[in-house]
Amino acid sequence: MCGICGFIQTRDQGLDTRSVLQAMCRTIQHRGPDDEGHYLQDNAALGARRLSIIDVEGGHQPISNEDGSVGIVHNGEVYNFPQLREKLLAAGHIFKSRTDTETVLHSYEEWGLDFANKLRGMFVSAIWDSRRKRLVVIRDRLGIKPLYYTQLPDRSLVFGSELKAILAHPQVQARLEPRALDFFLTLEYIPAPYSIFKNVFKLPAGHTLVFEDGKLQLDRYWNLPLPQSPREKIRSQDIPALTDELFSLLKESVELRMISDVPLGAFLSGGIDSSCIVGLMRELGASPLKTFSIGFEDQTYNELEHARRIARHFETDHEEFIIQPKALELTETLIRHLDEPFGDFSIFPTYLVSKMARQHVTVILSGDGGDELFAGYEHYQAQKLAQKAWLAPVHAALPSVVNRFPPTGKKKGFWNKLQRYGQGFELDPSLRHLRWMMFLTHRQKEALYSPSLIAELGGLQPLNQRAPFQQFFNDMAHYDDISAELYLDLNTYLIDNILVKVDRMSMATSLETRVPLIDHKIVEFLFSLPGELKLRGMTTKWIFKQSMERLLPKENITRKKEGFSIPIKHWLRGELKDLMLSTLEKNRITQAGYFHFPEIQRKIDAHLQGKANYSHQLWALLVFEIWRENYLS
Repeated sequence: MCGICGFIQTRDQGLDTRSVLQAMCRTIQHRGPDDEGHYLQDNAALGARRLSIIDVEGGHQPISNEDGSVGIVHNGEVYNFPQLREKLLAAGHIFKSRTDTETVLHSYEEWGLDFANKLRGMFVSAIWDSRRKRLVVIRDRLGIKPLYYTQLPDRSLVFGSELKAILAHPQVQARLEPRALDFFLTLEYIPAPYSIFKNVFKLPAGHTLVFEDGKLQLDRYWNLPLPQSPREKIRSQDIPALTDELFSLLKESVELRMISDVPLGAFLSGGIDSSCIVGLMRELGASPLKTFSIGFEDQTYNELEHARRIARHFETDHEEFIIQPKALELTETLIRHLDEPFGDFSIFPTYLVSKMARQHVTVILSGDGGDELFAGYEHYQAQKLAQKAWLAPVHAALPSVVNRFPPTGKKKGFWNKLQRYGQGFELDPSLRHLRWMMFLTHRQKEALYSPSLIAELGGLQPLNQRAPFQQFFNDMAHYDDISAELYLDLNTYLIDNILVKVDRMSMATSLETRVPLIDHKIVEFLFSLPGELKLRGMTTKWIFKQSMERLLPKENITRKKEGFSIPIKHWLRGELKDLMLSTLEKNRITQAGYFHFPEIQRKIDAHLQGKANYSHQLWALLVFEIWRENYLS
């Protein structure tokens, strides 16, 4: 695992190229604390920070081919590199290391731009081909590893694993992208290709970037194959074979991700996703099997007993950490590591469990992705209920009823869930399940946004009519209703929220996180199945649970989903209250000119008085203001 960065100049800019590259590398030192390397040739400057995982002694980056004409910097892991290496050796390529990085380099030489399709894993690779004066960058199919890029006015290209690296280039300007701000306040994340900065973009998942003669071209090399025709109805006698195939794919995926020359372990929440990973690691002979869990003093948010049950069942070497509400000292640290505003509360436990695990291991396996692939979230259930015609009168009345009463203090509960469900019906049904994943309605934006911000946005547009969502909504028409919801989340929420959180928070502690559930072969298999096998009636993750019956205790399969969250609504009334009040202060908000302060004050008052739960909106505004002070002031 590494961090990479670099730039390709179209003309001599009078820069001290090595010094600029070193400055860019310093910003991502946490991604690779073990080593740093530079590749300077022609007008190309490539840099790498290395976290040594495979071929610890011999894997220094950058790596060049036999005659030095092609060089590579690489972030991530290619799990099938031993098999590819054998093919390349047979084709006459000469290797000087045992790394996947060198295998990727020779794969490019052997197969040209089609080489990305040969790789299985999580990766971003940047290759400078001096013979063609061409830069080729690839990002893995599911977007597990990140890559940002920008073009300067003279058409030079600057890229990096994190925004910090790009901003370290002296000719890159930090200017706010208002469309990204609107996405963030609506969804709590910023979808690719946008970033929070104008003219700085994320390379979308499954894409190749080719930069040659000052021209930039992006091509998608992988997407889920769209269904060609309706699949025959699955018969009950087909289920055992399907669960066997799924189990086999999961086991193979975990086995591939156990390849490491350094100690590795697993996150364990006690839910079915992480329990599956731990159970398969035990079946595959992991020893010692180290697991790590995190809990809270607030017992309504605590899942430690479920994790302990799995740890005992599989006899793991188990470590636990209880979060103390020290959010104040963590907030600025985490926002700095994120580079751009990000509103998912679970950055706190993700960072802390990563920090704990890093004291014992260098590589961790995580159960992330299971909810988006197997339909594990409540919003899939909500969307299914919303389509029931016989419930239409109830749905029409719900918003006015649930908004009359304050939320309870519990993490979740029937009333809080009913409120969230009812509030979704205030939004356009064409948004589908996004109604339950949005945190600002059109009316709320009109009250919050200043006229100048609305003007910069060109007006307020529905989410499903804006890129990139518009294309995804068009593609959804090819799938059954449940699979369509999963397709949308796979391409947006999973890549741009869940995987961003996991990558940034684990890499902030120099920990490599691997995610076996979203191996692209598993993803392709699952999307070949009808959605009813994932959400069967109101049972989430149905086929996954069926396949796990042979491995996990029944109580860990059937228990109610809790979610990896924190009591942020209480923290904003307690330890974070002073920070919120000082950050969202009238003069500061007014001078910035993005928002109407009276609307923010109304939300603060209602939240502090317990009349409403505005934790999502207030936290997002707090994050944005701290970020703005750090990056734009």
